[in-house]
Amino acid sequence: MTEATTQHVVDVPRFPWYSLYESRRTTAEKALRSIKRGNRVFIGSGCGEPQHLVSALEELIPRLADLEILHILSVGKTRYTDAKFFEMCRLKSFFVAAASREAVAEGRADYTPINLGDVPDLFRSDAMPIDVALIQVSPPDDHGFCSYGISVDIVKPATESARHVIAQVNARMPRTLGDSFIHVRDIDVFVEHDEPLLRVSLPLMNPVAEDIGANVAKLIDDGSTIRVGVGSISTAVLYALEEKKDLGVHADMLTDAYLHLVNRGVITNARKTLHPGKIVTSFCLGSQELYDFVDNNPMVSFYPVDYTNNDLVISENDHMVSVNSALEVDVTGQVCSDSLGYEIYSGVGGAIDFLRGARNSRNGKSIIVLPSTTLDGKRSRIVPSLAEGGGVVTTRGGVQYVVTEYGIASLHGKSVRERALALIGIAHPNFREELMQAAQQLNYIPRELLGLRTPRAVYPSQWEITQIFEADTRVSFRPAKSTDERTLKEFFYSLPREGSYIRFLSTMKVFPHYDVQRMVNIDYHREMTIFGLAGDRDAELIIAVAGYVMDEEAMTAEVDFAVRPDFGRMGIGTFLIHHLAEILKSKGVRMITAYISPGNERVFGVFQKLGYVMESSFAEGVHEIRVYFDRPATVCLMD
Repeated sequence: MTEATTQHVVDVPRFPWYSLYESRRTTAEKALRSIKRGNRVFIGSGCGEPQHLVSALEELIPRLADLEILHILSVGKTRYTDAKFFEMCRLKSFFVAAASREAVAEGRADYTPINLGDVPDLFRSDAMPIDVALIQVSPPDDHGFCSYGISVDIVKPATESARHVIAQVNARMPRTLGDSFIHVRDIDVFVEHDEPLLRVSLPLMNPVAEDIGANVAKLIDDGSTIRVGVGSISTAVLYALEEKKDLGVHADMLTDAYLHLVNRGVITNARKTLHPGKIVTSFCLGSQELYDFVDNNPMVSFYPVDYTNNDLVISENDHMVSVNSALEVDVTGQVCSDSLGYEIYSGVGGAIDFLRGARNSRNGKSIIVLPSTTLDGKRSRIVPSLAEGGGVVTTRGGVQYVVTEYGIASLHGKSVRERALALIGIAHPNFREELMQAAQQLNYIPRELLGLRTPRAVYPSQWEITQIFEADTRVSFRPAKSTDERTLKEFFYSLPREGSYIRFLSTMKVFPHYDVQRMVNIDYHREMTIFGLAGDRDAELIIAVAGYVMDEEAMTAEVDFAVRPDFGRMGIGTFLIHHLAEILKSKGVRMITAYISPGNERVFGVFQKLGYVMESSFAEGVHEIRVYFDRPATVCLMD
């Protein structure tokens, strides 16, 4: 084996630690002679993997036996998982990535399911004692401290617990700040070897990932502290946040997608309640540009994962938002994110650590993201029940939001019936009917709803809008969803019984389940119901309702609306009818009609403000209003 070594220039008289450093400096081949048969060897993580030491270890393995190799994630090309080494060494990994997936699937390597934040205690408690740690560090500074660089994660706890530490000293390893240093006296052997660090490119983003990212962005407010996983969807989520302001970062992993937001001035950490002004992370997976960014940068603080992933620490960040990917979600909200049936695909990682932290944060949010179908479009990822063998990483009780390209399902505090309806509503339209039937067979939803559903209707998110009214009253307007039944009932019961309303609402004195479901299970084309909502997303109050039924042959529509009395005379009804009119005009409707009860003639003004010719007539005790979209009203200018 040929070794390239690098002599790092050190001013001997200035550094009293240098003689110790020099006495422990050697070649990789000599350093690894300390590894014995049956040893447990830890290898540094991810892009911080000491490639030179690993290559030397792979040359040594044929002369060893019963070697156990520990790591959390390998992004390099490893040979120690090859079948030819099966009798000599065995990998035990805390996460499964591409480099180890085949070996784990074939039983030649082991996967240990564990929350990432719990791994360090395995080492420190001697539940999993480490004989030798192979790590990579930066050259020592003037005070004799080397930095763990881009991989602090479990590397620092493993190193502090190992009986023997061998460090590859690489001048290309960034000197990162935070709890990220080790003194030369705590390293047993130094192998100087400079080489490029491993790199991971950003995944390509497809339209589905971009749509999911846009939906997630609706849930993230300015000033939030974020943690997002890895993959095309996670990358798309971060890119969708380009218009946000003053975001902060508390994450186990830093990627180039975060750097993109830093460069755009989106991530400032200015509003963080824990470590204000700083990105807090544990390791990097990315490009040389990312490594250059974190090098000696006071904006970024690295910590071991038992700090970054401690849910109590995470929760100290107000407005903490955690985004995790899933492989499958069943209609009750159980989340599988680590396996495809019996085949382990990834791992638990930091998903639960950050879910707990975000849920306990003040105004925090936990979000699960997944595409509605598999890549080939043949299977739904929202399923009646998880695939046999699929692991439940997040229980149905832990889920708050689930997001696909078709929308957002808010599950926290929802019944199984409400969850099933919400999740089916964001499933791919091609699979909604069979999901409804399966949910009914499982008694999750009542049989009578099957006849009401419009399975292929796609929620029209383009008609979502927010408006500020008098007294800074913020109202969000959006189309109805099948899960709005109870909230809509509460709206109707808030209306005074003696009031006069437009025909459809005035005739409904009680609002049975079946009738209200008809108003929220709509096709968004021939029928539409728009709500005006006040309050937070998880405690929304319907304060206004407008709807239409369209005659597609005549291209006309009948409309109605109502506003809660305590929100009256604020212009909400006028805005709602204007919004409904814009929807109808986009569909080619030429005329709308409305029916007004006597005593409620003030509603005429709402329709007059549309700016089109309006006619009215009175028959059988009801006013009929007709507004013609193809006939703009004549405006008379008077001196």
